Amino acid sequence: MSGAAGPEADPAGADGTADAVLRALRPVVDGLAATFGAQCEVVLHDYRTPDASVVALAGSVTSRTVGGAMSEIGLEMLARGDTAQDKLNYVTKTPDGRTVKSSTLLLRDGAGHVFGSLCVNLDITELRLAAKAMAALVGTTADAAPPATTVFSDDIGEVVTAVIAQEEERLGRPLAHDSRQGRLRVIEALDARGVFRLSRSAQVVAERLGVSRATVYADLGLVRGERRAPD
Repeated sequence: MSGAAGPEADPAGADGTADAVLRALRPVVDGLAATFGAQCEVVLHDYRTPDASVVALAGSVTSRTVGGAMSEIGLEMLARGDTAQDKLNYVTKTPDGRTVKSSTLLLRDGAGHVFGSLCVNLDITELRLAAKAMAALVGTTADAAPPATTVFSDDIGEVVTAVIAQEEERLGRPLAHDSRQGRLRVIEALDARGVFRLSRSAQVVAERLGVSRATVYADLGLVRGERRAPD
């Protein structure tokens, strides 16, 4: 509502708007999944509860259930907040080797605040195999770079562990008992990816880094303070 001021501008409030949108989209979840068939999964997320963001789901591409956690793609959106943008037609790989093409459509309230998303996941493993076979028949051998692996799980601890493992791979060294400066850079990278928006994340990070949870919180406060400090 342009020009409106104060809570009176929206009697239902931001949460009321978000709840109404989520209720309206529940039948859409089933309808989209039925339209695209058995290789399709549609997931409705409520980002206000990131540890259990899945509020509606149809299909079983990622084997999640209602009440499950968001993936690192969702964490990325959560970290960007209201500056996040829809992510369309991206390709990832599940840990069991299946290739999934996905789109994440953000949900916003009347004030433009991101509160959730509608995600469509399409298992294209067999289609890619067929395309590769056809390319070989016509003499085309060039392959696109393999997609990155994305962990989809109902357990947010598994998602956080996967993000930490990606940072280990990026840095090329195990993170446990790293130097303090190395640990601070890791904490900063994990914070930028939204990991610390989750209630159980500090304990998982502490276990993987071989330090106490209090140390993780102290490091997190330090890196956030450095980002806020003036030049």
